[in-house]
This record gives sequence, structure tokens and C-alpha cells, in this order.
Amino acid sequence: MNGIPMIRHTTIAALVLFATPALAQTTPLSDGPVTCSSPVSAGDSAKSLMQRYGQEAVMEDNLSTGVEDITYRGLVLLPRSVDWRIEVAFADETMSRVARLTLRNSAKASHWNVAGVTIGSTLAEVQKINGKPFLVHGFDSDFSGFVVSWKGGKLDGKLPGGCRVGVRFGKDNNSAPDLSAERIPSDNGKLLKWGPVVEQIEVSFSDK
Repeated sequence: MNGIPMIRHTTIAALVLFATPALAQTTPLSDGPVTCSSPVSAGDSAKSLMQRYGQEAVMEDNLSTGVEDITYRGLVLLPRSVDWRIEVAFADETMSRVARLTLRNSAKASHWNVAGVTIGSTLAEVQKINGKPFLVHGFDSDFSGFVVSWKGGKLDGKLPGGCRVGVRFGKDNNSAPDLSAERIPSDNGKLLKWGPVVEQIEVSFSDK
């Protein structure tokens, strides 16, 4: 895939995910895909993740949803390295089940990918992964840049294991020209010329 390396788990990554807290703090992770079961699964709780990651799991009160000023209390994994950072939201206040995880563009890149999509991926790269054009929300509201439909492509519906992927595109310090429609095709000439990249990736889990 252009611009996106083929990434796979290594023995080290597998050891880290199931290590004791002490080992999780000292063993480096390896670049790899986020799946429906790794490095976080729907069945994880705040307690299980804190046991697994030790000091690399920190509770934060004001994590951003990316929409308006709405925030939530969640768990941040690997908070000291912005290119490894994963934000975890839970289904309710008991924090006994994961609702979603989020990757952001704080470092303009990430060691993680979801189905091949990573922070910094271009429209063309994501369209190639999806196998067809998709629809993006216009860039004039709080929902700017979110994919609103994968149009039946490979990223549509549930990924293996039952989770779903959501993506948001944007471009720092540069307003999108005349791109205010609610459903803009990813192969739109003006959109491609402007060149937004993936700024946020969400993996959401079923509530069942």
C-alpha cells in the first residue's frame, strides 16, 4: 500500500500485552495493527488495562471527543509517547467494558494502524484501502472531516472480531476551500487538491 508499510505483530508485542505491570513498563512495543482484540478488547475494564500496562495506564478526566467541547473520563495507554498514545473510553461509569479507543495526530504520526489506516494517511491511501470512494463530512462544523459513509467498501460494517472503524480528516492551519457540504466524495477534485490527512481514528465496540 502506498505510504503505509505492511505492519505485523512481533513476539515482543505479544509479550507486552500480557506482561506483568513491571514488564509492561520496561519492554518496548512494536509497530502493529489495532484489531478488535488487541491491544484493547471490548471485554477489557479499566482495572484489567491498568493491571496489564502498569504505570503506562493513566486515568484522565477531560479527554476530548473531538466534537464541540464534549469531554469524558477515560484511560490513556502509553501517555508519555504521543506516537504510541491510545485513549480508551468505557461504556459506563463502572468502566467495566470498553466502548471505543481513539488515536490522534498529536505527533502527526502513530505506530499503530487500523486495517492499514494510520495517522497521516492521505485520502488516496484510505480510498485504496477501502477499495472505492467514500463520503466525508464538510469542513464547516464540529463534525468536519469525519467519514460519514464508507459506501460499502472494505472499511464498511464490522471488522473481523466485531468492531468498527471511524476516521476523521483534517489539515492544520488551513481552511478547506468551498468544502462545506455534508457528504463530499473522497475523490472530489477540490478535496484531493487541498490534501487533508487522517487526524483521528476511532475503533468502536459493540455494546453487546
